[in-house]
Amino acid sequence: MIINTGGRTDTVNYYSDWLLNRFEQGEVYVRNPLFPHRVYRYRLSPDTVDCVVFCSKNYRPILSRLHRISDRFDVFCYYTITAYGRDVEPGVPDIDRSIETLEELSRSVGRNRVVWRYDPVLLTEKYTVARHLECFESMAARIAPHVSFALFSFVEMYRRLETNMPEIIPLTPADRDLLARGLGERARRHGLRLQTCGTDESYAAYGIGRSGCLTAPILEQALGRTFRKLPHKGTRKGCSCMPSRDIGAYDTCLNGCKYCYANRRPDSALENYRRHDPRSPLLVGGLQPSDTLCDGVQERWTAEGEPSLF
Repeated sequence: MIINTGGRTDTVNYYSDWLLNRFEQGEVYVRNPLFPHRVYRYRLSPDTVDCVVFCSKNYRPILSRLHRISDRFDVFCYYTITAYGRDVEPGVPDIDRSIETLEELSRSVGRNRVVWRYDPVLLTEKYTVARHLECFESMAARIAPHVSFALFSFVEMYRRLETNMPEIIPLTPADRDLLARGLGERARRHGLRLQTCGTDESYAAYGIGRSGCLTAPILEQALGRTFRKLPHKGTRKGCSCMPSRDIGAYDTCLNGCKYCYANRRPDSALENYRRHDPRSPLLVGGLQPSDTLCDGVQERWTAEGEPSLF
């Protein structure tokens, strides 16, 4: 079983104490996003968890304590650092500070377990194609020695963007091609392997892969383990990642990124943050009388592991 800590919220940045408590207590509760009164319990122990996946825009709050998880579990870390400033990502540290933290993370867990995410790529009058390519190159020169590879994706134009980010300029096929060509050239210049995330388009002509960002071969190479053959259904169109269980919750991220899909409205995250108790098995609040608590199905994905039910 793969535990995902950052698909629904930036757990590392805002809920590190809770996350560490859950691993030390050995279990976590997760509400079903579609059926909120259905709560799943997952056991967090080395015999049920093959790998813990982190995805964050700021590892600083957990960096000195991450060993409390990585000493017991295999970990794999995505670090999102983009060209955007506080006008788009108001709760995210600046580029220099982020890269410094990434370098420390890489020294802690090993560069083969760190991936740089440059996503989503979007256009405004300020963040043009030229600006993306300039920023990507300057960052790649510093980041390449500290990561196993990098990936990027183009922003998904979901309906909420019309309200949250009206200044966005829809990407044309020509824009995408120009960006992919430029990013591919700059990645090669710095010896950085680059691939797309969540897209059907192929940019192989520019040296860009699209195998998926969390596939068995990627984890096998990073962790030195062998995984069973699994269907890579992914979580959205164009995604081919391995199955995982996300222990976060929507409407809880305080980064405030204008393009984010995980918060329905800007104030929802703050409301839920106030309900957060780092001692609770749930990220937000606690169990209610109307809740149904179920044991989640936990399967070992490593070849030597056998499927189990907790």
